[in-house]
Amino acid sequence: MTYEALLYEEADHVATITINRPEKMNTWNATVAAELSEALQQANADNDVRAVVLTGAGRAFCAGADLERGGDTFAGRERGDTEDETQRGRNVRHVHPHEIDKPVIAAINGAAVGVGMTYPMLCDIRLVAEGAKMGFVFTRRGMMPELAAHLLVQRVAGLSNAADVLMSGRIFTAAEAHTMGIVSKVLPKDELLSAAHDMAKDYANTAPASVAITKRLLWKGLESNPVDMMRAEGPAFAWLGNQPDAKEGVMSFLEKRPPQWSMSPSDIPDDFR
Repeated sequence: MTYEALLYEEADHVATITINRPEKMNTWNATVAAELSEALQQANADNDVRAVVLTGAGRAFCAGADLERGGDTFAGRERGDTEDETQRGRNVRHVHPHEIDKPVIAAINGAAVGVGMTYPMLCDIRLVAEGAKMGFVFTRRGMMPELAAHLLVQRVAGLSNAADVLMSGRIFTAAEAHTMGIVSKVLPKDELLSAAHDMAKDYANTAPASVAITKRLLWKGLESNPVDMMRAEGPAFAWLGNQPDAKEGVMSFLEKRPPQWSMSPSDIPDDFR
């Protein structure tokens, strides 16, 4: 599949999705939104892909919304202003990183502001390059954060830190993001992508259906409690225990050999989706 605003590459069981508008600091528009959804679905449908790495081309990850519409940049969100926007991203229901079966690792290689911060919050893991400037700048543009940032940022960073960065809209550093828990690791820029790929490639050692169910329950946990979560885990755990990958996982460990997984996320019953 050919993309206008993205690069899509697959190697070593990893799909790498690169926002490819470096001349515009990878700013977000309807095409970027629609194509990210399409690329995630492409990776999800490919059983050879075990994990996804999301990054940006050039010196930015994503410098927020494309402001080419000036004062009307954020207007008309309750409808599609044009046929292109309706079809290509602004009001179409998209698939986001947390909704696919594969782990999604955001490799934040540079500036990440506005939607360039809220979108990677929907990824499972966030790594960032040293020196990257980050910010949920919406309130400084007369707007408010979106993409569930009000929930996700306070869950990973705590209410006080979330109130600080979401309400002030201030710019903060990669190091500060790590201290708050917004990102998992800060790495030298020239090591970031290789570290993300190494992490992603390691998922080849895991059972795909097991990872998919674990991911779904992790995200379900945002609206759950320990009792409800154990009720959700129990039937899925019992089902997995009777599947061939559970036997293979134990036997490959005992026999000191690489596992040969035979299942995919498509094998998971609808009850666990």
